[in-house]
Amino acid sequence: MRTLRAAAVAVALLALDRVTKIWAVKSLLPIGTIPLIPFFDLTYVENTGAAFGMGRGAGKILTAVSIGLVIALQVMRRRWPKDDLWLQGGALLVTTGAIGNLYDRLKFGYVVDFLHIHHWPVFNVADSCITIGALMLAWGMRDEKPARAH
Repeated sequence: MRTLRAAAVAVALLALDRVTKIWAVKSLLPIGTIPLIPFFDLTYVENTGAAFGMGRGAGKILTAVSIGLVIALQVMRRRWPKDDLWLQGGALLVTTGAIGNLYDRLKFGYVVDFLHIHHWPVFNVADSCITIGALMLAWGMRDEKPARAH
């Protein structure tokens, strides 16, 4: 049951990421920016770099890193307690976000970003999943003790 719930969350977040990116391409690409409130706009950006625009043009390296990250997280996740919401949920969010951006990178050669909090790089739903998931992993690992060598 827990696996089914996690899969449903991942599918829902991936769908939200795709739908919002498709909307951004159709609605924002032609106009660029829609100001919403004084500190937040919807701004179309084609990001060839990593999260928040770092490493522009490093698509092949970022693709390999994303695939490696997803695999490593799935291996590590199996060692963590199944009922640890911080570690399991964090791994789920980071994996989901990485897959969402990986889809764009493989299909288009760039990631569509559109959420713009002023004085902060433009981002998307997948980036939000990665960021929140990484914070959850960090919190979940705060008491982790390294395994002893036998």
